[in-house]
Amino acid sequence: MAQEFPTQAQVVIVGGGIIGCSVAYHLTKLGWQDVVLLEQGQLSGGTTWHAAGLVGQLRSHANMTSLIKYSTQLYSELEAETGLATGWKNCGSLSVARTAERMTVLKRTAASARAQGVAIEVISPKEAQDLWPVMAIDDLVGAVWLPGDGKANPTDLTQSLAKGARSRGARIFERVRVTGISVANGTVTGVETDRGAISAQVVVNCAGQWARKVGQMCGVSVPLHSAEHMYIVTGRIEGVHPDLPVMRDPDGYIYFKEEVGGLVMGGFEPEAKPWGMTGIPDDFEFALLPDDWDQFEILMQSALQRVPQLATSEVKKFYNGPESFTPDNNFILGEAPELKNFYVGAGFNSMGIASAGGAGRALAEWIVNGAPTMDLWPVDIRRFAGFNNNPRWLHDRVKETLGLHYVMPWPNRELDTARPFRRSPLYDRLAAKRACFGSKMGWERANWFAAEGERPVTEYAFGRQNWHEAVKREMKATREAAGLFDQTSFAKLLVQGRDAAMALDRICAARIDVEVGRSIYTGMLNERGGYESDLTLMRLATERFLIITGSAQAVHDADWIRKNIPADAHVTLTDVTSSYAVLALMGPRSRDILGRLTSVDLSSESFPFATNREIDIGYATAYANRMTYVGELGWELIVPTEFAVGVYEALHAAGADLGLVDCGYYALEALRLEKGYRAWSRELTPDITPYEAGLAFAVALDKPGGFIGRDALVAAKAKGVLNRRIVQFTVEDSGPMLWGGELILRDGQPVGEIRSAAYGHTLGCSVALALLESPAGVDRAFLETGRFEVELAGERFPVAAHLSPAYDPGSLRVKA
Repeated sequence: MAQEFPTQAQVVIVGGGIIGCSVAYHLTKLGWQDVVLLEQGQLSGGTTWHAAGLVGQLRSHANMTSLIKYSTQLYSELEAETGLATGWKNCGSLSVARTAERMTVLKRTAASARAQGVAIEVISPKEAQDLWPVMAIDDLVGAVWLPGDGKANPTDLTQSLAKGARSRGARIFERVRVTGISVANGTVTGVETDRGAISAQVVVNCAGQWARKVGQMCGVSVPLHSAEHMYIVTGRIEGVHPDLPVMRDPDGYIYFKEEVGGLVMGGFEPEAKPWGMTGIPDDFEFALLPDDWDQFEILMQSALQRVPQLATSEVKKFYNGPESFTPDNNFILGEAPELKNFYVGAGFNSMGIASAGGAGRALAEWIVNGAPTMDLWPVDIRRFAGFNNNPRWLHDRVKETLGLHYVMPWPNRELDTARPFRRSPLYDRLAAKRACFGSKMGWERANWFAAEGERPVTEYAFGRQNWHEAVKREMKATREAAGLFDQTSFAKLLVQGRDAAMALDRICAARIDVEVGRSIYTGMLNERGGYESDLTLMRLATERFLIITGSAQAVHDADWIRKNIPADAHVTLTDVTSSYAVLALMGPRSRDILGRLTSVDLSSESFPFATNREIDIGYATAYANRMTYVGELGWELIVPTEFAVGVYEALHAAGADLGLVDCGYYALEALRLEKGYRAWSRELTPDITPYEAGLAFAVALDKPGGFIGRDALVAAKAKGVLNRRIVQFTVEDSGPMLWGGELILRDGQPVGEIRSAAYGHTLGCSVALALLESPAGVDRAFLETGRFEVELAGERFPVAAHLSPAYDPGSLRVKA
């Protein structure tokens, strides 16, 4: 019997692919029954139906791995719940290596898997062939085996999730096209369709390739672009059986899975073919694009090398189905910062089947709880800004991001396409001094500076890369004389108004209502006590604060602050990032250099640490903030953009005889790690509290009115025992290079994972910050009585744990 078309619902989900159905399933599982899902064609008719259905658990971020581990559990149990088959098969997966460098990647992967609790085994080419007998192994150097991986049938999975959602009250309507999104006072109020309007408290955009278009209906940026993704299905091949594992050969850009006695073979070519530049047709349902054997050739040649039988096998079907990709190859999840109660789950980069179960649950929990229940920053929609939605930029970037699945994941690897994008006023000056640029939030940032006669081009490796000596020079200058860092990419938010101090005091963990001219380092915490951000606030006036936060966090932090300002408060927030450059002058000679350019007394008595002043610098007037991220005396100079070049030139003129050197972000990273300074999204995440991070000094539990997350911190303090803790480590051998993600062992047992690492030239060894975990607690005795090692691509090296910073533990140099 036909359902009556609704006029209202608690939640409307736009899109009936696997993600939309997963969100509906999990919302109803959480008790929300008034859920309506609208699909413009038939369920799974967009991208879902032609997906390959591979489910590989391991990701570089532990929470992304946990989402897929949940997917595998769900897919294995769903048929018993709904009575509909899902095609789930726990057949395991292999990844093979053709080169020594790829084998290093696989060994690093194995260590990361053990840190994340994923079963994995490093095996020989012969052992890999025993598991996958149809492949040639003469050019392989090794492999890894993940027995928990598998595959599923995407269409069957979608139908099963839909049935589970229906059984708990969800209503699903096919052949309904959404034509508009209704909005009032910055909040979504429903959808308009070709069958009438539906009012709703929440709208969820799971429209797949159409998600960008649906976002544009209401001013929400969903930066994704379609690209052609191709695979073939063969006839029966001798030696191929139903239990054959999934096999990936990333050096050849290809993957295989069994299907009806034959093979599905596809891949991710290094230069993809974007599609849909003029828009995706609404009626593109269960449809494919024309075969393109020229584009597929690089994959086919690799596949013939790996499986010689393909040369004589029947190709039954060539699938060329478009899929949507994002600028960084991670999917998009969460509440849109532009519109309250409008959520997005889209852009799954050919990983939608693996991710759908966990992503659907995570988004449903976000909707029900009003905030994420775990750290989802790698996929958080707020990591992008409106400018990331530029169609020409997306088109050029997607050519590269599709291939990122299998490209060599070198440490510090930068994306090359659609650059340069955002440039500081000093970009040309730094380029002329042989800066090698990286990119963050679109900003071109100097990573390191080449010496005279050197090319400013990074040569990637897992050992010491070609900039090793350049960073040593920059660190030495900063520690012994002075370094100048262009940190213009810092996000800057101006918060002002009669109630600004009151609102920020509630949002931040430290005491914010301090005297004018003070600078405060603080965290913004969630209700669980975890870090939503860490930042510096400069009190410029009684009713005016300037927030300096991370380059990638402008949209996220502004959204968090706005959502937590009381509705009746007299407060405004303005993103002024583009209004100011930031020049960080750091090192023991920084006072002498700045003193040559200003009339202001820079002594510690007149200008102590954690204070800010508006000062004259040469001809310019700018803010000087006495803070440091490198562990030396120094000032962050917040300079109006139009004065930036003049201040930069004046500083170099004043510092020429005092050893002033331009420095990049690689040196900055190593300097901050020597000092043990934490970084948001690595050591500081929504899952980690200030106590676990070792930053209790930045929490004011006793301030009037409390703050968001205070109750969780009071409970944690009462508990006493810390089961997790950020700890600094140094490698006792001067040779190894750590990059992050390595496994930490205590007395031979895995206890944690390195979050950040660099070579500390001042210390003469690699230095790292790691998150350690132990049910019995991570205390002084745990650190002092254990024998700690780091596993680096299969080798283990002794490391020393530090309760105080390995460099200048008393911070005497900072306070000089």
